[in-house]
This record gives sequence, structure tokens and C-alpha cells, in this order.
Amino acid sequence: MSASDNHKNVYVLNQTNQLKGLFTIIRDRTKPRVSIYLDAELSSDTYSGNDYAVNDTIIRLIVEEGLNHLPVSPAQVTTAQNVKFDGVVFDGRICGVSIMRAGESMEQGLRDCCRSVRIGKILIQRDEESQEPVLHYKKLPEDIADRYVLLLDPMLATGGSAMCAMDVLIGMGCKQEQIIFLNVIASPEGLYNVHQRFPKIRIVTAVVDEGLDSKGYITPGLGDFGDIYFGTKA
Repeated sequence: MSASDNHKNVYVLNQTNQLKGLFTIIRDRTKPRVSIYLDAELSSDTYSGNDYAVNDTIIRLIVEEGLNHLPVSPAQVTTAQNVKFDGVVFDGRICGVSIMRAGESMEQGLRDCCRSVRIGKILIQRDEESQEPVLHYKKLPEDIADRYVLLLDPMLATGGSAMCAMDVLIGMGCKQEQIIFLNVIASPEGLYNVHQRFPKIRIVTAVVDEGLDSKGYITPGLGDFGDIYFGTKA
């Protein structure tokens, strides 16, 4: 994991060959969409019917890195060999909040790491006239202000939806320092916009792409992550 050179509190996964190989698979428009659900070990030539989908593998890497940013306290335990071990325990409680619907694709990865985690939902849609993101629905834990929040949304383009969701969380009493935004692909523009408005919110992303095209889509990108993950578009 490396911190972004341009923004404090932005963290990008190490660009290993494994990660690049996984992104090569899910970015390939010629690959039948059903095939991306198969796990690839190191390259697109090693398809096998393993348990984890390519997308889930990437998401879990992001979730695990996000958990590394939670506060901890020292803790000492005694091992089976009756030897003292100096470790840590996590401080406080967490919850996930997915920005519907694409953010729901990241929920299983969070549950794989934190089995009993509570997950709230926020639905944001763009107003047809103003083109601004508008909150349509939220269902969040009542005590969310007392928790660390892992905000889930795979694609960060302009940052409009993410910032709207962050406004909702802050309106519920969350501090910026309590929020960790987990993201699969980010644009430089989106990172800039979010960081300018919420400089203390930490962002964990797998990759930062080149930028946005004239329509505001991330490039090179991979298309609609929700459609790809849920198989709702060929």
C-alpha cells in the first residue's frame, strides 16, 4: 500500500503483477462477462472454477487494506506454548455503508473479513434537471456516529455521489476521521474533488486511472461495475 503523492489520506494498493492481472481480466471488453466470475491465479490463462470471483478478490484486497486503517491498542496474549505474544486489538466498532447499487457488490467482501458487521445503505440518484446527486433513500445504524464507517462504492468518477453520501454520514454525526472510503477504481478528478471537500476522510482504492472522458466516464475504466458484477448487462 502506498500513499498518494498528490493527496494526503489517499492510499493506493501496491500495483503487483497479481493485481494488474486481475484488472486485465475485468477490463477486457472481449471477455465474455460470465467468464470474469472465475478466479484467475496469476493471469487470464489460468481460469478455473475456484471459489472467488476476480471482482471479489480485488474487493477483498481493498477491504483488508481499509481495515488496516482502523485504530488499535496493544494487547498481550498467551499462546498454546505458554509464551507471551504482543499483539493488538481493534478499538471501537465498525459498520459498512454501501452506495446503492454498485456499492452492494462490495458487501460480501466486507462480510468475508468481518462476519457479523452491520451494513447500511444509501441510494443517490442524479436530478434530471440540475444533474446534481440527490439522496433518495437511506437506512443506517442508529448509532452510526459511534462507529467507524467503511463507505463502499467501486467507481469514483467526479465524486458527486460519494460526497453526497459523506454529507449524509456527517449529518448523522460521523466525523471525517471515522469514515474510510473503499473504492476499486478512482479518477484523479474524483480524488481531488473529494479530498478538497473532505480532507480528513481516508480513501483506499485499488487503482487510479488516467482521468475522465467528455461524458464523465473513467478512462480506461471498465464500464458499469454494478452491471458487470451482478451480470445485468451483456
